[in-house]
Amino acid sequence: MAKILVTGGAGYIGSHMAEMLGEVGHKVVVLDNLKSGKANAVLSAELIVADLANQAYLDAVFAQYKFDAVMHFAGLIQVGESVIYPDKYYQNNVAAGLNLLNVVKKFAVKNFIFSSTAAVYGEPKYVPIDTKHALFPVNPYGKSKLMFEQILADYGNAFGLRSICLRYFNAAGADPLARIGENHNPETHLIPLVLRAACSEDGSIKVFGNDYNTSDGSCVRDYIHVVDLCSAHLLALDALLSGAKSNVYNLGNGKGYTVFEVIKAAEKVTGRSIKFEIHGRRAGDPAVLVADAERTIKELNWQPQYPDLETIIKHAWQWEKKRFANE
Repeated sequence: MAKILVTGGAGYIGSHMAEMLGEVGHKVVVLDNLKSGKANAVLSAELIVADLANQAYLDAVFAQYKFDAVMHFAGLIQVGESVIYPDKYYQNNVAAGLNLLNVVKKFAVKNFIFSSTAAVYGEPKYVPIDTKHALFPVNPYGKSKLMFEQILADYGNAFGLRSICLRYFNAAGADPLARIGENHNPETHLIPLVLRAACSEDGSIKVFGNDYNTSDGSCVRDYIHVVDLCSAHLLALDALLSGAKSNVYNLGNGKGYTVFEVIKAAEKVTGRSIKFEIHGRRAGDPAVLVADAERTIKELNWQPQYPDLETIIKHAWQWEKKRFANE
C-alpha cells in the first residue's frame, strides 16, 4: 500500500482521515503543530509534531519516508477571524502551504489532495452550487483557499503535480464509535454548539438572523458526515494513484437544513429542550448554501453512507457526551 502524509492530521477532519487510511492498509504519517489539533486524536498513525513553516524539517521528513501522496488538511478555518487577521490566514493557508508544495516538488511526490471549501464560491448565484459556479470568495479565508487551488493548478502545469481539490460544504458528525470527533477551540460550527447547549442547563444557541427568505427565516446549510467526507478523499486518493488527472469536486449531500431544523433534530436525538437566542444577521452569511455533488458521485463513484441529518447529529452527540464527561 501507499505511504501517505496527512498534514493537520490531529485536527477534526484530518484525524478521521488518518484513521480511515490506516484501516484500509496505508502507511500513514501525521504532521501537525498541535496549535489546534489534539495529539490524542491520532489513534494509530505515527505523529510528527512540526510546523509547515519549517522547511528544513519538512525536507528531513520527506527524505525519511518517501511519500506516495500528500493529503493537506493543515490550515486556519474561522471566517470571522480571517476578516480581522487576514495576514494570519495568508501566512498559514498560503505561505506555509507553499513551503509544503516546494518540498513536494523537491522530492518528486506527484499526488496531492487538498482540503478546500465552498467558501471559494462566495455569495451563490444559484443553488445547488456546482463546480462550474463562479469563484468570488468574500472573505480572506475563502480567498486563501482559492489562491492555493490556483497555485496547485500552476504547479500541475509546470511540474506535473496531480491534485484533487475537495470543496466542503458543512462537515459535521463524528466517528460512529465515538473515538474521535469535533473539538475546536473556540467552536464556531452549529451542530457541536447546539449539542453543547444541550449538555448545559443554562446553555443556549445563538441564531444569527431569522428574517432570511427561507422556510423559517434562518439560514440553510448542507451538512455532510465527516466519515463520508473522508471516504471521498480515499476515493480521490485511489484515483490519483491510478493515474487520474487533476480535478475539483464538491462534497455535500445536496440537501439543506435550516438552523431551526438542526435545533429540532438535535432535540429529538438528545431528548432535551435546547434554548436559542435570536441575533442579527452576520455579514457575509448567504441565505442558502447547498452542494451539487453529482459529478463527485459519478466520477469518483462516491456514495455517502450517512446522509441523514439525525444520524449525523446522533454520532456527534455520542462524541459530545463522551467529551463532556471527560472534562
